[in-house]
Amino acid sequence: MKARRSTILALVLLAVGAALVALAAGQFWASDSLPTPAPGPSAMALPSVTPLPSATHLPLPSATQPPAPSVTLAATATATDRPPSATPEPTPTPAPMLTEPILPPAPTDGTAHLVATASSTPAPRAATAQALPTAQSLLSPRQRLGVGTGARDVDQALVRRLGLGWYLNWGVRPDSYRSPEVTYVPMIRLREGEIVPDGEDLRVAARAMPGALWLVGNEPDVKWQDNVTPDAYAVAYHHVYTLLKEEDPTCQVAIGGISQPTPLRLRYLERILAAYEREYGEPMPVDVWNVHNFVLREERDSWGVDIPPGMDEDAGRLYEIADHDDLEIFRQQIVDFRRWMVAQGQQDKPLIVTEYGILMPAEYGFPEEQVEAFMLATFEFFRTAADPELGYPADGYRLVQRWCWYSLYDPRYPTGNLLDPEAGTLTPLGSAFAKYASSLE
Repeated sequence: MKARRSTILALVLLAVGAALVALAAGQFWASDSLPTPAPGPSAMALPSVTPLPSATHLPLPSATQPPAPSVTLAATATATDRPPSATPEPTPTPAPMLTEPILPPAPTDGTAHLVATASSTPAPRAATAQALPTAQSLLSPRQRLGVGTGARDVDQALVRRLGLGWYLNWGVRPDSYRSPEVTYVPMIRLREGEIVPDGEDLRVAARAMPGALWLVGNEPDVKWQDNVTPDAYAVAYHHVYTLLKEEDPTCQVAIGGISQPTPLRLRYLERILAAYEREYGEPMPVDVWNVHNFVLREERDSWGVDIPPGMDEDAGRLYEIADHDDLEIFRQQIVDFRRWMVAQGQQDKPLIVTEYGILMPAEYGFPEEQVEAFMLATFEFFRTAADPELGYPADGYRLVQRWCWYSLYDPRYPTGNLLDPEAGTLTPLGSAFAKYASSLE
């Protein structure tokens, strides 16, 4: 009898143990201890929000990107001002998104390079950009239209399907596709002050891509990106600029794009310029000005783009999720950046926008048709906006010479994807991009 009871007890214990093992295994596979996907460009913390009642709730990645704004920023607003028409949304909780950028791209061929001339110093003024009849055009419409590749390479077939004129891949890759019709723009990463690539590797790349336009850094103002203080950026930029010009005097060098041209981040740029002049006794040489144009929250340890490294403020523009695709804010930021360029004596320099788009998922209030409308409206703004007191004189006083949509394909931020790699087809947004490009011919 005792032996029988012992046998039954042993079987019960064995069953319980098996159940516990199965439960533990399930928890492991569902845990955050698994390897995270390779980080990509422009990643930042996303707010935690309650999906709209009509939206299907889907599991979101640990980090996703922002929504769209809907207000016009006053030219005199301070960095801590909240846009007057920003709609209160659920208070976001910090969810820092540690995402490294996609590595090395390569410069472009010699097609229609932006030519910078000596700059004058006209007085800045409050102005609203408008479409002006422009007889002079530095680039063709197709040459202006670009894309960030995300996690996908570009080839001739894809270029023809989309109709783009230039692209970047957040790295330096001389083997990247380029042709007389398509320009490849390489980006040197700084990564908290470490220059990648540097030395002989960078010299070899410069020789392989003569006449290229080089971007020095990616969002140095964002702690989840290159994360560089103004003083450190000035030193790194001087080193890279000098090396590239020694190796290829025909190349052009652009400053790394800050995430958004808000008052807080314009002060960050001013500190870079001041640090450069202090260190080297001359103004910082910038052939082409470069900026990103997202609309994201600026608050320490919150979602969005946080506070630039080396700055003491705790808040800047307190954008909400509903502000992410606000066209008035979007346009105003570009006008404000051009006004800032004029104040720095830089009106006679080209301006490119190397990254922008919709990072927030549909369930945050950004359905497919709304994203398409935003994309096409921004394309038309970039194509036509001009102002004789703010724009680039060599390009019919247009405010922006080239722009770059984010992105071709990024599984972490799929809202703006132009390509479905599994099906091998363009997404509806990609088809809208291609249709717009074909209309420019």
